[in-house]
Parts: sequence; C-alpha cells; structure tokens
Amino acid sequence: MAEKTTVIIESGATKSEWRVLDKEGRQINQCFLPGMNVSAMSLEEVQRILSEGFASLGLGELSGFYLYTAGVLSPDIAAALEGQIRSLCRVDEIDIQNDLMGAARAVCGHEAGIAAILGTGANCCFYDGKTLSRKVYSGGYILGDEGSAATLGKRFLADYLKGLVPKSLSDDFAREFGASYEGIVQRVYHSPAPSAFLGSLAPLILRHFDEPYAKALVEGNFRDFIERFLLRYDTAAYPVGITGGFGWACRDMLRPLCEKAGIRISRFVQAPIEGLCRYHLE
Repeated sequence: MAEKTTVIIESGATKSEWRVLDKEGRQINQCFLPGMNVSAMSLEEVQRILSEGFASLGLGELSGFYLYTAGVLSPDIAAALEGQIRSLCRVDEIDIQNDLMGAARAVCGHEAGIAAILGTGANCCFYDGKTLSRKVYSGGYILGDEGSAATLGKRFLADYLKGLVPKSLSDDFAREFGASYEGIVQRVYHSPAPSAFLGSLAPLILRHFDEPYAKALVEGNFRDFIERFLLRYDTAAYPVGITGGFGWACRDMLRPLCEKAGIRISRFVQAPIEGLCRYHLE
C-alpha cells in the first residue's frame, strides 16, 4: 500500500506553489501552476488547475490537503472547493483558508501577532494563534493597498503624467515601458490586470531609491502602510510579521521606518509556503 502524503498549496492570483511532504515532513515533490482567486474565477477554472496539479504530481491517497488561496470569502466557497478536491482523490483531512490566514500561519506559527501581506497588494490582520480578527479592509489598489507595489506604481504614474518625475527616472520609464499617455490609460483602466501592471513598475522605482524623489515616494508609501494599517493594532504588545515579495525586497527600507514608529518586526518571509510547511509539521 502506497504511503499517504500531505499536500500544501499557497496561491496568489497569479501563481500557486504546491509542496508534497511525506509522513516525516520531508519534501518529496513540488510544482508551480497558475494562481487561483476563487472569488474572481469560475469553479470550473479552479477545478482545471486543481486537476492539473493532481495529475502532474501523481497524487494518490492523501493524509492532508491544505490550500491557502485568494478569494475564500465565505464557508460556501470553501465547501465547494472541498467537494472538488474530494472528487479528485481520497483525503483524510482538508483545510481551506484564505491567503491572509496563510500569511498569519507563515509568519506567526501558533503564536499571537500581527500579520501583514506586502506584495502587489497589501493586507493586514490580528492573529491570536488560531483565528484572524480585526482585519483592516485593504480596499484594493483603487481605494487602498497602501504600502503595496501597486500603490507605489500608481503614485509614480500620477506624478509622471503631470511631469513631476525627475528626468533620470522619467527617461528610464519611457525607455523600459515605452508607454504614451494613451497607453498608460489603456493599461490602467482597460487591461485585465491593472494592479499587476502598476506593481511591475516597483523594481524600476527601487533602482532609483538613492535619488531623493524615489526615496521620498517609497518611504511615503510605507509610512501610509504603517499609519493606515499597522498602527490600527496594538503594536506595543504584539510583533508584526510581514510576508510577500515586495515586503521582502524592501525589508531594509521598511524596518527602520517601523522601528521609528515603535513597531517590532518579528520576521520578513519571502515565500509563505516555507512557513506553512513548518506550521503543519508542528
């Protein structure tokens, strides 16, 4: 009889990472597939990605299936996903959570703390070691997402269109993206993934961080994240853990701003999947 394995999936809107662990917690397989935002995609499309993952990894009977994905907004969505998973294999335990719970378990483990996501978007919550509470609504890249890569890109473009960006950065943007006013408006207002486009500008801005304009833009974005997200929580009593590629890339810029605001950062985690594997092993 084949040994049962455990599957852990961490998924954003653009990509999902799958890890397969044996009963000792050793990784025996992994793959990367398209992301799943289950409130924005049809269940048929989600099932296609799940089926692809099961087939590519050759999954059989499982002891546990743990899915962390964007868009798990209600018990009904989780129940529908569980039904799809059980139609693909026999599994002893299924746990389906949203990406914010994934971030909390990745950075806090079983301890209480404040968990934040800083990637293309931004999010934050208090985690008591088991459940999430006191979530500050992010508002998305139009109404919020302060501190995120997309908001940084949005603020840069607002300045660029009004001629407020210094020539060195402005020239680099024109050379790298070649975007006219009409092209920028099209990509922000009419493309299928405007936040991804806005977030894609962050590396260009960070390359100019030593210049006063870019430094002020980046730090202003992070100060808003601190004031409008983090300081809504009891940061004197609890540490903050931050996950996400943008937060990881900017950790040396963000940490001193947090310390100045009296915020203790427990850890930056580039890939939540590593922390999630540790969480489930414990």
